[in-house]
Amino acid sequence: MRAMVLDRAGEPLMERELEDPRPGAGEVLVEVEACGVCRTDLHVVDGELTDPKLPLVIGHQVVGRVAAAGDESDAGRVGERVGVPWLGWTCGVCERCLEGRENLCPRALFTGYTRDGGYAERLVADARYALPLPDDADAVDAAPLLCAGLIGYRALRMCGDVRRVGLYGFGSSAHLICQLLVHQGCAPMAFTRAGDLEGQAFARSLGAVWAGGADETPPEPLDAAIVFAPVGSLVPAALRAVRPGGTVVCAGIHMSDIPSFPYELLWQERSIRSVANLTRSDGIEFLPLAASAGIRAETTAYPLARANEALDDLRSGRVQGSAVLRVA
Repeated sequence: MRAMVLDRAGEPLMERELEDPRPGAGEVLVEVEACGVCRTDLHVVDGELTDPKLPLVIGHQVVGRVAAAGDESDAGRVGERVGVPWLGWTCGVCERCLEGRENLCPRALFTGYTRDGGYAERLVADARYALPLPDDADAVDAAPLLCAGLIGYRALRMCGDVRRVGLYGFGSSAHLICQLLVHQGCAPMAFTRAGDLEGQAFARSLGAVWAGGADETPPEPLDAAIVFAPVGSLVPAALRAVRPGGTVVCAGIHMSDIPSFPYELLWQERSIRSVANLTRSDGIEFLPLAASAGIRAETTAYPLARANEALDDLRSGRVQGSAVLRVA
């Protein structure tokens, strides 16, 4: 099979021919149709996430079809349309797993980080984490839902019962969650890089009631804010923008250091939370909700061989919405 392989952090991916993977017990072989390009992929390639399996096939927003099963119990899934997300395996027996917080399993394995991912024509996935997708879903449109959508949804749930929600960093996750907020009758407000008038117009086109630079003050205090951009200095900015009792949720797996800030920004029962990974329950809830809400990803598609170009475009901010590799 063709695959784009990371040999060492800081180096470009290399196109290679690899042996077809074989599913073991409890696993399925997936023929990849498309794979979303995520900022987490950049963190892996750039060495900001420091413990990848090397050499590694990155990518964790995978859409494809089950081609084979390692167990007879999964044989009936051959031909099924599935999505493979970031969380790729959990032990199922630790305290976190048993209390329904498998996203915090200390032995967890991750697609495109500690397991080979979807920048390839095929991958092996734990059958438990091959999430069913509608058979008629467009692969490129569906791919960003597997991480950008799921992490955004989990972050939104951590905000509580809110109406005015600030979205800091209007990229792949934010443009999907903005649509969900509009569907739910909420008032999303978008914060972009200073001077990014095109990004602000894009946010308004998706229903944001206000859009401005990350250094600007919104017209009304926010009930909650989600920081999608991996920029620690946005956390104090978001605290300034939320009302007393409001919540700031950090949605990224990696973020630059949060600078010191005066206690008065946190006072009056404001809170800061982080999101770690996702659970299968998030997928079971969000994927049908995305379909019923009519959430559509704005995508730029690249062939598999141009994965490095897609990563560069994402790194430099040239992607509006989501970048996706079209594999099959």
